[in-house]
Amino acid sequence: QVQLMESGGGLVQPGGSLRLSCAASGSIASVNTMGWYRQAPGKQRELVARLSSGGNSNYADSVKGRFTISRDNAKNTVYLQMNSLTPEDTAVYYCNAVQFLTYSVRAYWGQGTQVTVSS
Repeated sequence: QVQLMESGGGLVQPGGSLRLSCAASGSIASVNTMGWYRQAPGKQRELVARLSSGGNSNYADSVKGRFTISRDNAKNTVYLQMNSLTPEDTAVYYCNAVQFLTYSVRAYWGQGTQVTVSS
């Protein structure tokens, strides 16, 4: 089992910045990809950014150039640096981890952290 704990959310003004953190614990040896998703009221959960253990990254078009995902393998932590925030970035942000096992692929989710961008 893998447990994920997000932190760093909060209220920020437009144009401001936040850094989200997600610490993984438990049986993390087979975790391959970690990423961030977000879900706003009335909208589907969408991928924000993801980063594989091999260093391959992907970003949603809406956040390219503003958000940066990084990973500290020693701390088993993934970060999301969010700059130039807009009200459209307001959502609950969820940390995600994908574990590739011999007979299955498993996905884990954190509890979510609220990010609100408002003046």
